[in-house]
Amino acid sequence: MINRTIKIILVSILCFGTIALANPENTEVAKISTKEGKLINLAGKQRMLSQRMAKDYFYAGQKINKSKALKQLRKSLVDFKSTQKRLNKDIKDEEIKNLIAFVDMSLNEFDTLSQEQYSIDNGTIILDLSESLLEGSDYVVQALTKEKVSNEIIDIAGKQRMLSQRIAKYYIAYQAGIKDDNTITQMQESVKEFDTILNKLLVNKNNSKKIQEELQKVAKMWKIVYKFYLNIKKGGLPKIVFSTTDDITSKMDAIVTLYVNNGK
Repeated sequence: MINRTIKIILVSILCFGTIALANPENTEVAKISTKEGKLINLAGKQRMLSQRMAKDYFYAGQKINKSKALKQLRKSLVDFKSTQKRLNKDIKDEEIKNLIAFVDMSLNEFDTLSQEQYSIDNGTIILDLSESLLEGSDYVVQALTKEKVSNEIIDIAGKQRMLSQRIAKYYIAYQAGIKDDNTITQMQESVKEFDTILNKLLVNKNNSKKIQEELQKVAKMWKIVYKFYLNIKKGGLPKIVFSTTDDITSKMDAIVTLYVNNGK
């Protein structure tokens, strides 16, 4: 019900209709405006934070890496709110500003619920809210990139930060008792999408030497750990999933910054 309402509101806000996610096939990149790139990077990080916050809620609720998860959750909430204010200030387009306001509403609900004790019912709502935050934030990114193909590389690389946290979110949600088919499907699709985008980035002919080196590091780690993520039903590796997905997120964040600065 929550997601259905969200989609209705988003469609009404965006009079130009649904904006498709950037196509991973299109990895050609021209000279990127650093100012535009930084704004897209900021908006793109919101997608990652939407997934990280939910992941942290589940980890804390299961008392796995609880101290670190709670610290990360609090910092992510602060960062998300701060960036929302920055985006609202820097973006002049009224349609995008309406989207930002919509994301703020979902964020307030998430913030309140995340302070309550974990239960499967609360966890289910947290999952829905994290999807709302992701969908709204992604619409903002796509609205910022829709007119300039040269900026899509930042969007595509930035999605990897979100996907790594999304993988951990669904992995731990399943271990926390949300054992429906959707949890498994979303987990598997996230792993598949991460793998597809990584391969596209690796063959982008416009990568600088530094970008290529950093992508190779991610690829090396990914080759070792991705099977851990797919073994969601067996579980038993929540701490490894927590640490490796955070490590991948950090590495991809550095790569996005390189793309923003045209490889430097």
